[in-house]
Formats: sequence, structure tokens, C-alpha cells
Amino acid sequence: MEIEKLVEERAKQWLTGSFDSETKAAVQAMMDTNPVELTDSFYRDLEFGTGGLRGIMGVGTNRMNKYTVGMATQGLANYLKLMFPALKPIKMAISHDSRNNSKYFARIVAEVLSANGFTVYLFDDLRPTPELSFAIRHLGCQSGVMVTASHNPKEYNGYKAYWDDGAQMIAPHDENVIREVQKITSINDVKWSGFNENIVSIGSEIDKAYLNLVQALTLSPDSVKRHKDLKIVYTPLHGCGRELVPEILKRFGFENIHMVKEQAVPDGNFPTVHSPNPEEHNALDMAIKLAEELQADLVMATDPDADRVGIAVRNHKNEMILLNGNQTAALLFYYILTRWKDNNLFKGNEFIVSTIVTTKLISAIAGSFQVEYFECLTGFKFIADVIRQNEGRKKYIVGGEESYGYLIGDFVRDKDAVSACALIAEAAAWMADSGKSLFDLLLQIYQKYGFYKEGLISVTRKGKSGAEEIQQIMVGYRNTPPVEVNGSRVVKIMDYLLLKEKVVASGIEKPINLPKSNVLQFLLEDGSIISVRPSGTEPKIKFYFGVREQMAGIEEFDMTERKLDDKIAGIITSMKLK
Repeated sequence: MEIEKLVEERAKQWLTGSFDSETKAAVQAMMDTNPVELTDSFYRDLEFGTGGLRGIMGVGTNRMNKYTVGMATQGLANYLKLMFPALKPIKMAISHDSRNNSKYFARIVAEVLSANGFTVYLFDDLRPTPELSFAIRHLGCQSGVMVTASHNPKEYNGYKAYWDDGAQMIAPHDENVIREVQKITSINDVKWSGFNENIVSIGSEIDKAYLNLVQALTLSPDSVKRHKDLKIVYTPLHGCGRELVPEILKRFGFENIHMVKEQAVPDGNFPTVHSPNPEEHNALDMAIKLAEELQADLVMATDPDADRVGIAVRNHKNEMILLNGNQTAALLFYYILTRWKDNNLFKGNEFIVSTIVTTKLISAIAGSFQVEYFECLTGFKFIADVIRQNEGRKKYIVGGEESYGYLIGDFVRDKDAVSACALIAEAAAWMADSGKSLFDLLLQIYQKYGFYKEGLISVTRKGKSGAEEIQQIMVGYRNTPPVEVNGSRVVKIMDYLLLKEKVVASGIEKPINLPKSNVLQFLLEDGSIISVRPSGTEPKIKFYFGVREQMAGIEEFDMTERKLDDKIAGIITSMKLK
């Protein structure tokens, strides 16, 4: 069917079906005055992907609204009934962040699930993603939903679907849920009228249990006692880290915490930032300004659902600089493994986890501590899967990825900015014992293992035409891979969709033992690594660059960084990305 006819037919169904009058009026207005928006709103169904739902809020089949949320939830409920046929009742935990309509959508999810006979544990107010993950395990639930669009712009919302281990769903559950959701073709297929007696309000009791376990992760309590006045600036970026992050810092023993007041108010419009994403430098502008006024030692910012954290530290020139996710990961991994060794915690069966697009410095650090290192696909659900596969046999210590997500300990199975903030601050106190900073620690790591530097470019292509263009870019690289980039030959190609590793010179191929994913990696003769992947949650295609140089002494930092920056810039120019 032609797109125009499909859009018209779907729009008319929304005008004549059992939709509320406000929805019908909005559809009619688009039909009368905005054909482009009408097409984007109806040309497809909002995809329930492997991570759940995520999309722009509004009316239509391709938008986040009460009807698409309800239909997706009914599909999820149907799958859970198939998986747990003898279990009465099936139990679910639900939380939400500070986004516009998040609380409303969370209530719809709860109502639909309760109407299906489930017991629903619904948080009484906004709570972080990691606490939702914890609650699923703590309460013995079979699944869970976190209503959030993470760090996306304000017009987005969504929800993440979780399995009974507290991790986001992976195969076969994710694909099976998608099939069940696709079977829900009408809002009349949804059980809308919930049973309030099936909805249980939860809150402070879960906070306490979760925070107690985070507090038990401490590795250097004496250092914190000596440096309890470490000056920390924290911002929740209008999200749900506002209560738990300051609370866990206080529990760890820090007494000099300064919250950015303007950003401590939950607000789905995110009025003080262009985007509430700690990966974007300007999201931390207000926090850094406050840090300069106070001459603070450390800045930390969490995204709206408090699963990611970005930090700023003082460099050797006393300037407050932002670290990227790879640098923070290197600091966190090195600190934790060092303290495990100092405290004689190693038993010989420990492991750490990272992803294929995260800095290879993590692998080098693991090797020096003789700790087993696992590398998995991009996405924290794959890190959680490695934990699950090794549960009961090996001891998980820490995992993380370049996109500012880290997890210490295994009582949560998703990114956890609450525990990460606590351990980052503790690492700063530990370094203060020797009169040094986190930046000094980073220099020590570079001197020991080599200076690894990474870059990232995200190319946004919105709407139907954008999605098609992103797919064509991947097809182009797959069919005609580059022979040379920035004067260095491509020596190996890793294709995670075809699950093949190919040595270019010989043509020899060998299999990659990971699940399929639409990712390509090009390994260059000079050691540089280029990774290309479409985002699974945003209308973007991402290009990752990894380069490395030896750094004999810390005095060579500036010179080596310039050399690495030039190499990344050369790669970007060579690939015509700018």
C-alpha cells in the first residue's frame, strides 16, 4: 500500500474509533494543516524494539501516547502469561522519571497490567532506573517497566522492559514480546480498566534496601573520613537522581555536597539545558560554573533516569575539565581493582565486562590485575547477560560502557549512576590521601598502559527518510568498505551482523561468537579502531574512533593529546564526516 494511502487510512481509523475527543481533534488538525507531521505520526507503528518503546510524544501510531503505551503493555502482559502460565499472580514493578507524561504513562501501564490480573508494584514517585532494576529482584517480580526516554530531548518518552533478573530483555524474550505486541492491532484488544486492589504503592522501604547495598560497596571508608570535606558539585539535570545521589554521598561520609539548585527541580521541559544528556558538554555548564565559584574538586551530573553519570575534574592547570565516558570508566575500573587488590578481596574467579565500542584500555587494565575480561555488544543488557551466564561460578566486580554507564556489584542489572557517583567520589578521596586528584590518577594510568583516546560523532537523521538513509550508510560501508583511512590501511574488518572477522590482506575469515548486531568495525594498521553503528534508541548513526600513543611521562600529556586529537581529526576528515 502507498504510504499516503496507509497514512490516510490509519488517520481516519483514529477519527472514527474508540479514541477520546482530544485525540480525534489533534488528528483532524494535522489532516487539515500539517501533512508532513501527519505522515510522520502514522506512516508506521511505534516500534516496540529490543529495548522497549521510545518515541516522540503525540497522537498517532508512531507516537508515544496512552494508546500506543496501552497496546504495547497488553502485548507484554500476554507474553508474560504465556511464560508463567501457572503463576498466580504474575508480579511487575513500575517506575518513572521526571519527563512530561512519565507519571501518567506509568499509571496506564499499571492499570493495564492490573486489569490482566497482575500484582503491580508502582513507585509512589519518580525513582531511578537502577532502583527499578533492583526492585524487580528484591520483590521477586517476573518483569518490570521503567517509563523514561533516558537522556533524549524533551519531546521524547518511552519505556524499558525488564525480565525477572532485573536486566533489560534480550533474545529470545525481547523478540517474542515484540511478536506479541504486534498481535495487538486495535485499542479494543487492550484491557484498560485496572483493579486498584492489584496495584501496590512502594517507595521508602525499597530506597532503604537499595541504598544499604550501595553503601556496602565502599572500598576506602578511612580515606573518606580524612577527606569528608571534599567539595563536590552535583546536578540531577531536573531528573530523579535528586534524592538518592546526595543521600548516598552523605552515607559514604561526604559532608560538602553542593546541588545546582536550578536543576534540582524535576521538570520534563529541562528548562536549563538544551538536552539533559551528561554526554553533551553544555549540559554541565551550570554545574561547572558553580564549581568554579566554589573552587570545587569534583562535578557529577546524572541524566533524567539516573543511570548515566558525567563528571568534571581539575586538571594540572587547575582548570575544571570534562571527562568522557571512556576516561571515567578507566578511572573507576582501575580504582576498584586496585582497592580489591589492596584489601585482599581477589579469590581468583573475578571478572569485569565492557563493550566492543568502549576503550581497549579497560582490557589492558584487566590484564595487569589478572582479572578475566569479557567484551560484549553495545548495550547494558549484554553486560547483564554476561553476569547472568557466570552467576554462581564467577564473581562480577564492575562493568561499564563508553556512553557514561557503569555498574558496580550485581544486585542491580542495569547502568547505575547512584553507585557510580559514590565510588567516583570515594576514588577522589582516596587520591587526596596522596595529595593528588582524579586527573593525576588518569595521567598515571596513561603512563602505565599508554594514552588511549576516543572520539564520537553522532549523525542525526529524523523521520522515515532519515531511517532509510541510516540503513543505506550501513549498506554502503558493508558492500564497499574503506581500503585506507587517514593514510593507514584497513587490516581487519569486524562485521557483527554477519558475525565475521575478516583479515583484509589474506581474505581469511573466522566467526565472531556474539549475538548479531548491525555494527561494523575497521581496524587500521596504525592501531586505530573505527566503529559504525545505528543507535537502537535514537534517530542517529554513531561513529566511534579509538587511537593510542605511548606516553613516557606525565609531562608529555599535552603533546600526546594533541597528537591523538590530530589523528582523530584526520580520520574524520578522511571519512568525510565533516
